[in-house]
Amino acid sequence: MKIIGITGGVGSGKTEVLEYLARNYECTVIQADEAAHLLMKPGKACYPKVVALLGPGFVDEEGELNRPKVSSVVFRDPGLREKINGIVHPAVKEYITKQIKNEEKEGTPYFFIEAALLIEDKYDEICDELWYIYADEQVRRERLMESREYTAHKIDEIIASQLSEDEFEEHCNFTIDNSGELEEMIRQIDQRMNFYETM
Repeated sequence: MKIIGITGGVGSGKTEVLEYLARNYECTVIQADEAAHLLMKPGKACYPKVVALLGPGFVDEEGELNRPKVSSVVFRDPGLREKINGIVHPAVKEYITKQIKNEEKEGTPYFFIEAALLIEDKYDEICDELWYIYADEQVRRERLMESREYTAHKIDEIIASQLSEDEFEEHCNFTIDNSGELEEMIRQIDQRMNFYETM
């Protein structure tokens, strides 16, 4: 099984890449964000630790963590972000490692892991290869304003908290330029996947 990590800045189109891979190739796709949301649900590994850190004011009427409220304080407070990451990221990595073992037993040919902090969390230790999904910053800003209705200020905050283009490229084995049309992104993915098929 080939394990490939996928990363890139906010708005670069990582989800589009994953959706295309899941539809067109025999593979398992896992997103670290989705795993984190699962692990922060009541009764799961991270929930009691995060609630203890933030306090009961971050829990809604159903007993779930209020994710928009958590996000708003986490982006403004680097110290708090570091503490939450210290709880969530090791648990997510452990969860993903278990999924990899399960899929290996099933004989799955490809396993894709998407994470914004793939490099910082040293996923290169469990991946055979890292892909960087690149998109021009202006394109990313327009996408985020249109699809997620983010303000310019919120986008500035998120971009400032992420690695630079140079840092992404330095750590990744392969770059997909997703600044343009969907067809061009697909061409680059297919070319890389065909490369593996012929190895």
